[in-house]
Amino acid sequence: MKFTIKRNAFIKKMNDVQRAISSKTAIEILTGIKINVTNETLTLTGSDSDISIENEIKADDSDYELSVEEPGAIVLPARFFSEIIKKLPEDTFTLAVNDRFQATITSGQTEYQVNGVNPENYPHLPEVDSNEHLRIAADIFKQIINQTVIAVSTQESRPLLTGVHLTIKDQELHAVATDSHRLSQRKIKLDGAENVSYDIIVPGKSLIELSRMISDSTDQLEIQIAENQILFNFNDTAFYSRLLEGMYPDTDRLIPQSSETTVEFNAVTLLRAIERASLLSHEGRNNVVKLSLNTETQIATLSSNSPEVGNIEEELQFDKLDGNNIEISFNPDYMRAALQALGQSEVRLALTLPLRPFTLTPTEDSEDFIQLITPVRTF
Repeated sequence: MKFTIKRNAFIKKMNDVQRAISSKTAIEILTGIKINVTNETLTLTGSDSDISIENEIKADDSDYELSVEEPGAIVLPARFFSEIIKKLPEDTFTLAVNDRFQATITSGQTEYQVNGVNPENYPHLPEVDSNEHLRIAADIFKQIINQTVIAVSTQESRPLLTGVHLTIKDQELHAVATDSHRLSQRKIKLDGAENVSYDIIVPGKSLIELSRMISDSTDQLEIQIAENQILFNFNDTAFYSRLLEGMYPDTDRLIPQSSETTVEFNAVTLLRAIERASLLSHEGRNNVVKLSLNTETQIATLSSNSPEVGNIEEELQFDKLDGNNIEISFNPDYMRAALQALGQSEVRLALTLPLRPFTLTPTEDSEDFIQLITPVRTF
């Protein structure tokens, strides 16, 4: 095997593939990056058995200046190989492999020799045998990921909650995540998804890595779903993820259908106030911020108290306040993440009782995006 390629362009593809490579895997060969070269393409593959990423570089793509002298394949130690390529002195480099799977990397006057592994021993990528191809705008799907993964659980004791529950039915995509303390749910209409029905759970870690790979230049994602795998195709990249097995909890029953008090804020203004209050709450044991709403005096107050440091109290500006007086305490980190996901918009808080979950929705799109936070008991 022997090829020459533009270094910086190669690094971008290599960095994407490395997202799937873990140094902690029990399968030694998966700490490596697989390179496969034909006369037409160069393919990079990385996997940790949960996520697999395959990136393809075409010989006729002028951005890469790929020149193939001899086809072949090899698996090289990913971390070491990556560091070498990033530190090479010239704009291009040449990689040649002999019959003993020893790689020689040349750039200018610099030459490295690296021991590789027979690529025949590398596990095969998952097979996604599905005739159905869903297509969705990349920027929309990235937004859905970022708005829901904030609520996935980090506790492996409840593995299903470490994923995002995706259901596709009646030409609608429904995404929801919860860690039992908070919930985030987003819905969108899907064009061209007639007679398509799926109910799957995608690991949150997989979706986070996928989101990081979706660039502004990514126009569309093509999605294929099999029994235990999901495949995303975009920009000459194939991103595979395993699916979590089991029945996701019925989250619809968690969302209150009515409220006793509603208040509308500018999301950015409220976010800044939460950040100020959390400076003190983070110093305390409980990390709690209290919101007091007085509908008679039309006053909204945010406060936090740390016996070790001091306290803060701030009267909030709001657009509208209706219903009953209420005081509610919550984790400010949950609220901050929810407001950041909403973006710069007006937000409506709907509350029932001090210890009952409350919801946050955009004032203009309350049916399609809803977040729920469980209050903290302070007495």
